[in-house]
Amino acid sequence: MIPERVNTAEKKNSQKDISGTFALFDLEHFLRRILKNWYWFVVMLVIGYAMAWVYSKYYAQNIYASDLSLSTSSNASEFLPTQSNQSINFIWGDTGNQDGLYLKKMLLSRSHNEFLVKELDLFVNYSTKGLIKSTYLDKDDSPVFLQIDKKHLQQINYPITLIPKGNGAYEVILPEEGESTNLYNYEVEGFQDINSYSRPADKTIKINEWYNSPNLRFRLLQNPVPTKIKLDNIIINLNSVNQSVDEIVSTTGVDFDKEIRSIMIITKKGYNLNSTVNFLNKSVAELQKKRLADKNIVNKNTDIFLKDNLGNIRKKLDSSANVLNYLKTSEKLYNIKDRDEKSLEKIKELEAKKADIISKISSLNNIKNTLQSQNFDKMIGTNAAGFEDGIFTATVSELKALYTKRSEMATIYKPSSEPMREINRLIDEARMGSSNSLRNYYNRYYEEINKIDREMAGANSDLATYPEKERKYLDAERGYNMIEATYNSLLGRQSDTQMRMATNQSDITVIDPAKNLGQRPIGPNVKLAKTAIISGMLLLPLLFIFIGEVFDSKIRNIKELLSATKIPLLGVIGNNSNENMLTVLEQPKSSVSEAFRGIRANMRFLMDNEDQKGKVILITSSIGGEGKTYISINLASVIGLSDKKTILLGMDLRKPKIFGDFKIDNKYGISNYLTGEVGIDQIVNKTKIPNLDVATSGPIPPNPSELLMSQRNIKFIEELKEKYDFIIIDSPPVGLVADSYELMKHSDANIYVVRHEYTEKYMLKMITEKYHNDEIDNLGLVYNDYNTKQGYGYGYGYGYGYGYGYFDEDKNYKEPLLIRIRNKVQVLFNKK
Repeated sequence: MIPERVNTAEKKNSQKDISGTFALFDLEHFLRRILKNWYWFVVMLVIGYAMAWVYSKYYAQNIYASDLSLSTSSNASEFLPTQSNQSINFIWGDTGNQDGLYLKKMLLSRSHNEFLVKELDLFVNYSTKGLIKSTYLDKDDSPVFLQIDKKHLQQINYPITLIPKGNGAYEVILPEEGESTNLYNYEVEGFQDINSYSRPADKTIKINEWYNSPNLRFRLLQNPVPTKIKLDNIIINLNSVNQSVDEIVSTTGVDFDKEIRSIMIITKKGYNLNSTVNFLNKSVAELQKKRLADKNIVNKNTDIFLKDNLGNIRKKLDSSANVLNYLKTSEKLYNIKDRDEKSLEKIKELEAKKADIISKISSLNNIKNTLQSQNFDKMIGTNAAGFEDGIFTATVSELKALYTKRSEMATIYKPSSEPMREINRLIDEARMGSSNSLRNYYNRYYEEINKIDREMAGANSDLATYPEKERKYLDAERGYNMIEATYNSLLGRQSDTQMRMATNQSDITVIDPAKNLGQRPIGPNVKLAKTAIISGMLLLPLLFIFIGEVFDSKIRNIKELLSATKIPLLGVIGNNSNENMLTVLEQPKSSVSEAFRGIRANMRFLMDNEDQKGKVILITSSIGGEGKTYISINLASVIGLSDKKTILLGMDLRKPKIFGDFKIDNKYGISNYLTGEVGIDQIVNKTKIPNLDVATSGPIPPNPSELLMSQRNIKFIEELKEKYDFIIIDSPPVGLVADSYELMKHSDANIYVVRHEYTEKYMLKMITEKYHNDEIDNLGLVYNDYNTKQGYGYGYGYGYGYGYGYFDEDKNYKEPLLIRIRNKVQVLFNKK
């Protein structure tokens, strides 16, 4: 970039567009850093692929699923009835298969699955371990079953390893550590603390022999079915009942067939296919048994209740018939003239409905009293009360299970303990649910009775005109009809109940039992897991590069530097690979030397009159180490070689450097002159370049700032203007001291050195603000130590644009692989 001469007015007009700040994220530089660090992505790709392979081979546990389909008959029993409560429809999102929905709830209920866990010992888990990977076993795959002593406290989640020793003997190996004093009681399903104990020693036991230790008591039973798999070890873990129930409920799903809603499809997921198959078949079989047994109990209780009520109603009916017959014979009222048969028929119909509702309320009272007395063995069917509600029945079943569990827990827990408070809370919730259901039916029945009474009031008004004797007869007749209607209603319900008892069978029919058909695992998604692992590993270097880019405050981009500062760029200096700083003298044909010549040519744009004698050029930077002295030495050298009388002044009095490269004695220098110790002639030194003189800094003075800003120093510079065409000042860094700002008032051009990947962005803020506030004039930037191998390709700085092989350092240059591939592709396309 060749800078243009910028006047004060132009700078002020453009000042509104100057931000002076750098972008937080440079996408172009970020992409280049990614390309530069490509090998890390290759390494991470290899590591990620290896990790994915090891995961899929040795650690991924396959998840299997098996299905069972069944149907429910329409004649649902009292224990699992259909229902019309809208809440369950809302919960399950279905209104056309209410019995199936209730059955779904039962299959997923805690009481049903807790029964299975206890009945089938599902809290005992079997597995085997290979060299790396563990494999879950079905109980039937194990040659022996572990049977615990439920009266003994057991440690759960504590792996028990069995090693076959032959002849029905197994060595029991327990973990080296992990013994617990908080053991589980399977009888009350709670934990109890015991005294501390030493680790039980490994022991060999035989089939049917009890193993005893403070934290375990069990024995091994022979599997009656010979196993096909030979196992080197069997690992058994005991879970609590609650853990096992939660695991079953979370891995069991129930759906309905889309075409036939009465068909249910039950799915069980697990790590072993045989275990899922066996569980489904056993779960449904136990549910069928339990449903049939509960149906028989409820129907039998209902039949007894209806018989007792029929007996009482029969007595009332006989008494009412006697009264009616007496009125007929004694009062001769059996043939009333002008009877309003229409009104009487309506009254008879309404009274029959009322009698039926009253009998239902009586049954409802019986159900309510049974619940309050907690005598669930005497529970009658809800059909006796004229309704069938699955939610209510489920709540009653839950209450029964909760009361039983509370009785067991009361033997070990205090009434005020947390477990007892929790189960009391669950009981209160279930009791409230059942009470709310009954209250709804009470309200419904009483509303119907009130409606009937209102209709009967209108019909009774038509009978007010009858004589007293006739009205007496009609009242007796109505009483008889009402009792007869109640009797017939109860008789019909008894007939239904007896029919159920006579033809009682489970209304759950298995269509397709669960089978092991070699189903493929449904999970995990190994392909997705591999992709995630490999992607994650590739993201690591990308993340580190991104974080490095966001938090990187170094200047790495020439384009961004110019955009943020709006300061002209005089040139770009490449990396100096030599220890000596006299590059222009010792490597005159190098690209770096050519870049300094370009800076020399571009400086004329900073100065008002380039032919004027005694031009003062001040060179500074933000901090030390940015190449300020290196730029000063070589710029002075390249100007001196152009037949211009030049002097280089080392005015960085705090850190003298120049004398070493020119092999000059620094005994006397500018600091000595400014203190009046020596004259100008004693500090000016000749160099190999005839037109270049050097005045070194001299010994470090105690007051460098005062010396540089003194009138003697200003007079010193003015005297040198008379003798030299150019005066190059190597000044202190402006980011550390303010000396250079004072010297800039007496300079004709100012060069600010920015070092690639070294200068901090925030350090440029001060010089940028001063430049755009017209506190500094004739300022230009030099970008130092730029590495051409990074391939930014901006073209800044003379010496880079002439083609490879033009400079001395290009002799051994080898193009990057990507460039060579690009060139070959271009050649192929050009041929076409």
